[in-house]
Amino acid sequence: MADRAAGPSSEVWPGSPAPLGAHWDGTGTNVALWTAGASAVDLCLFDPDGTEHRQRLQETTHQVWHGRLPGVGPGQRYGYRVHGGYDPSSGARYNPAKLLLDPYARAVDGELTLDPALFGYAGGHPDAGSPDPLDSAPFVPRGVVIHDSFPWAGDAPPRTAWSDTVIYEVHVKGATMRHPDVPPALRGTYAGLAHPAFVEHLVSLGVTAVELLPVHHFVSEPHLLRRGLTNYWGYNTLGYFAPHAAYSSAGTGGAQVTEFKAMVKALHAAGIEVILDVVYNHTAEGDHTGPTLSFKGIDNSGYYRLAGGEPARYTDYTGCGNTLDVRRPQVLALLMDSLRYWVTEMHVDGFRFDLASALARSFHDVDRLSAFFDVIHQDPVVSQVKLIAEPWDVGEGGYQVGNFPPLWTEWNGKYRDTVRDVWSGAHVGVRDLAYRLTGSSDLYRSDGRRPFASVNFVTAHDGFTLRDLYTYERKRNDANGEEGRDGESHNRGWNAGVEGPSDDPAVIEVRARQVRNVLTTLLLSTGVPMLTAGDELGRTQEGNNNAYCQDNELSWLDWGAIDADLWTFASRLIALRRQSPVLRQEAFFDGHEVPGSGGTRDLAWFAPGGGQLSTEDWYDTGLQTIGMYLDGRGIRARDERGRPVVDDSWLVYLHAGPAEVTVHLPGPPWADAYEFVVSTEYPTGAPPRPAVVAPGPITMPSRSVWALRVVRRP
Repeated sequence: MADRAAGPSSEVWPGSPAPLGAHWDGTGTNVALWTAGASAVDLCLFDPDGTEHRQRLQETTHQVWHGRLPGVGPGQRYGYRVHGGYDPSSGARYNPAKLLLDPYARAVDGELTLDPALFGYAGGHPDAGSPDPLDSAPFVPRGVVIHDSFPWAGDAPPRTAWSDTVIYEVHVKGATMRHPDVPPALRGTYAGLAHPAFVEHLVSLGVTAVELLPVHHFVSEPHLLRRGLTNYWGYNTLGYFAPHAAYSSAGTGGAQVTEFKAMVKALHAAGIEVILDVVYNHTAEGDHTGPTLSFKGIDNSGYYRLAGGEPARYTDYTGCGNTLDVRRPQVLALLMDSLRYWVTEMHVDGFRFDLASALARSFHDVDRLSAFFDVIHQDPVVSQVKLIAEPWDVGEGGYQVGNFPPLWTEWNGKYRDTVRDVWSGAHVGVRDLAYRLTGSSDLYRSDGRRPFASVNFVTAHDGFTLRDLYTYERKRNDANGEEGRDGESHNRGWNAGVEGPSDDPAVIEVRARQVRNVLTTLLLSTGVPMLTAGDELGRTQEGNNNAYCQDNELSWLDWGAIDADLWTFASRLIALRRQSPVLRQEAFFDGHEVPGSGGTRDLAWFAPGGGQLSTEDWYDTGLQTIGMYLDGRGIRARDERGRPVVDDSWLVYLHAGPAEVTVHLPGPPWADAYEFVVSTEYPTGAPPRPAVVAPGPITMPSRSVWALRVVRRP
């Protein structure tokens, strides 16, 4: 590849230091790049044939190098070469032989190709004292100047209340790659996700939001490329402003931006919010042995947390080799500029922050008062959208479930673990389960948060699918090429006595019932339920519980192998939740007596014998049956006009034991009779038994859940 000193415009005007990135104004493009320690910065423009033109930026203002190029407009591919000292022992890794992606690039074009030129150090030795001279430009992606306009007229974000939200975690590509009703050219793309066939699935199921696995532009790690694999999940971000180019059906010259916006608008029109899973804790450049693609070559010590006393290494709270240093104003600005961009320009409705504890570390400990929280909370744009934390990282003290401040909701890992333990038959009692069923007040009440601070989930992208959780007890990750070292080994699942697929009808039936039990527990719990895409269809990953590098049919949803009964079951439960305010309370229960009820309470717990749970029952680790009574006349909420909300009352019985049990349905004042609405021993949850039963003893099958609507005589 040849370079020339002059390019599409041989003239570079001074331009402006703000905003950062490359911005077209109708007649030219302003570029601005922050780097605190550089001695010079070259802007590199690329012709369609790949010819490179280098332009030395002459202006620097407050550590921002900038210039304006008249005549350069949308579609222009570009990158940077940054000059400065190369001394890894002091944290400096400048190397102008490496073409660097603009951290503020709005679109990215080109693939990452594994080549020795990707690495900034000489001779393949990461501790080398001299920079590598090989030119990386032929092997790395470039930024693209874009036109921001889009016909947003008519877009109406749903703004679904947290208490009404049901989240569907889904992968953009995997959702439609095998969907027969999505045109082949659109499968696996933003346009595929917005196709009526998939949108109808979401609407019919009843979910209110999609939580998209990472769509910020990402690349695959060198160790995966060496094994012939790629990063499928996308937790390896390179560009925080650019939608991932490979998910575009329309090309990569900026068309991916328009396609993403069209997807958001289509989902909004269907009443579906769009939440992005974002990875601001680390980047794709890895540790000291990783490639130099952007931040590392622009200002290594300015963007990353370097190891104390050993600046040639990185502090790694993420398990991915590096940690972005959000203690620094410029990194915080990058994060906030990115978040605001996705809200204001791309119209997304919220964010789920991957390994959020890593962002909240001021020095070593996770700090509730860190600058990260401060800037989020005071921002007039970002503070108004849905904010979800994955409240842990891999560093010491990183498990922070329940400890994020008000305004935040959290992936409730304790909910997942408790529900899995209960339905796997572990003797853990029912005390912790009661907290999880009712919004986890032990975690979220003390600081003024509400039950919807708890995002309840049992499965996610990371781990077994729900079907696999009750088919396998041991992971089967050989295809990942890591000799079984990857993935969780303690999955809290149960295989019904047979490891892997079985032809035994009894095994098949009990496994299917366990899936229904978990879905019922999840969707009848107070808080915000999150389903993993495909769990409602009976999806399997054949025992792989860490399919992050499996971009193939193992990971993609199989629309030709749908469990129709399970689909019906899940959609019925979501509809029941939507129709019943008592199942999605906005305030925590307090056990108060409901006025005029004759002695019932807003929340009560029953033992199998019919009496309310005693102190001894609460601490009995062998107890595997519990009844949860929710009085719809005692909801602590008012409608938009201030009127009290009143609903039906429910008795939900959960029995995780291996044998049938006799439970006593309580009589007046709790109920005069009960209507069976959900019984998990039946494939669709619809019981063929008599619709209404009287209070008193009744036999409950092993491993089952009942949802009974309370009947009261006039």
